[in-house]
Amino acid sequence: MGFLPFTTKAEEAGATSEQASDTASVIEDGNLQYTVDAGANSSKRTYQEASGAPIESKSPLGYSVGAVTVIFLNLSKMIGTGVFSTPSTVLEGAGSVGLSLFYWVIGFFMAASMLSVYMEFVSYFPSRSGSEVVYLEQAYPRPKYFFPTVFAMQTVLFSFSSSNAVVLAQYLFKLADADSTPWKEKGVAVAAYTVSVLMLAFNTKWSLRVANAIGVVKLVTLIFIGIAGFVVLGGHTPVKDPLVNFRDAFSGTSGATVYGATNALVKVMFSYAGYENACNVVNEVKDPVKTLRWSAPVALFMTAVLYILANIAYFSAASKEEILNSDVTAASLFFEKVFGTSGASRALNVLVCLSALGNLLAVLIGQSRMLRECGRQGVLPFTAFWTSTRPFGTPLGPYFLKWALTVIMIIAPPAGDAFNFIVDLSIYPGNAFNFLLAMGILITRHRRQRLNFPPSGYRAWTISVYFAILSSLYMLVAPWYPPSTGADGGDVSFWYATYCVVGIAIIAACGVYYYLWIKVFPRIGGYELRQTIIHVGGDATAHKLVRVPKSQVEEWDREHDASGRVRRRLHTTEIVTKTEETA
Repeated sequence: MGFLPFTTKAEEAGATSEQASDTASVIEDGNLQYTVDAGANSSKRTYQEASGAPIESKSPLGYSVGAVTVIFLNLSKMIGTGVFSTPSTVLEGAGSVGLSLFYWVIGFFMAASMLSVYMEFVSYFPSRSGSEVVYLEQAYPRPKYFFPTVFAMQTVLFSFSSSNAVVLAQYLFKLADADSTPWKEKGVAVAAYTVSVLMLAFNTKWSLRVANAIGVVKLVTLIFIGIAGFVVLGGHTPVKDPLVNFRDAFSGTSGATVYGATNALVKVMFSYAGYENACNVVNEVKDPVKTLRWSAPVALFMTAVLYILANIAYFSAASKEEILNSDVTAASLFFEKVFGTSGASRALNVLVCLSALGNLLAVLIGQSRMLRECGRQGVLPFTAFWTSTRPFGTPLGPYFLKWALTVIMIIAPPAGDAFNFIVDLSIYPGNAFNFLLAMGILITRHRRQRLNFPPSGYRAWTISVYFAILSSLYMLVAPWYPPSTGADGGDVSFWYATYCVVGIAIIAACGVYYYLWIKVFPRIGGYELRQTIIHVGGDATAHKLVRVPKSQVEEWDREHDASGRVRRRLHTTEIVTKTEETA
């Protein structure tokens, strides 16, 4: 039982240093209890169900995230290597140039609708980082600790960035014009990811500045490709017929299959993944509702425009057949057609390497905060490991976990099917949680209105929320539709929907973990779980679940408030003073 994320009451007494509290600011709603608190980053108070992680009144990670950093955190996570390589896959699935461009527009609206859901959640919880961790916790507070436990376990299991690290390694070999083997690529990928982690581990402010600088390079790169595309269309390059793909742009659409269309849309949405990244650092943003309400949509809109312009550039330089049949990426083909093969390929590889590195940094920053918030909920073992920001003011525990899991997932799976399978597997559960979040915003709205909570300052259009629900549902259901070439004709050589089944099975296994640790073991052990607030150094606080013997539960509940703080006992002198003040 040593691995359980719980301690006994006696152990808790010696391990914690909770702040004492009064019983005020608790709002009862049936079996739910809401606390009211505020962080230093926002003038708006946070109304949250008491089982959620406590508000950190002062962010232990500082307040280094401004509007520019919000833009580049989102942009850098969205713009990885996908825009350079996926256009050919999207074209293959769509069947025509016109429809493939339309998919990038559809992807933008799908991402924008989900972003509006995230933004409304930000307005409700302006002093909580971690995005989905917080929003699922608060939208579905019962069964108690269910969503925190399931999402925390799922987040830990999928906390790896092996695919992006391997792609970076591949481009580094191209840049060096060196021969590679699978194991050489794995070694370089491990080294590259290690360097990425070290770049962030020692200082939050400077790590954000480095990520911003690389984000600027990404932005300039795509702007350059977009402008070059217009030059090609104007007939000022060696390309003989730049309009060939646009004369009958929708030719071939009728040959597209449901599986191909879905696969194309999955790739598009994978390229847009990251539009919500800044929601992971909300408690590090001063006045987050005001800042994110314009900077986050600006980042998404800029990315969408640049994606579409980049695709137009690719289609202006090469024919449809050349893009589909080429052994190089769409971006490489574009550079070769427009600038020749001398230094163009090397220049592109430099830009792609920087783009991949920026993506690794942005993902590390966002997911480290998400993992830290999972630890702050109290449902994972070793609370201090997840939540402490000592000694450098950075989340070293989450950084180390991501490094360790990424190294394992780089080294362990063989290239080919297993690697592609793991990439698909890491995406599917996210679609399920997006659907739950979109549904959850409607539930949260209704609950807040019933309890007469004050307006939050941001409300998504209801039609946008319903579009997010439908699009998330589509991304859950459509991957089950079989490819026209048969059950083994998908991206892998085995059954095409294996990753869907395994993804659901992993979520179910996390549910079993919850049922055992939260329900079965307390019943067998004769104790009940209660939460208490602990300090893990500096301004960092967290919940910790403790085992309270059933004979002591009543006493515990008298001594602690709904959030787990010890109730303040009034001494005789305090009672006299309060009585005199009342008189």
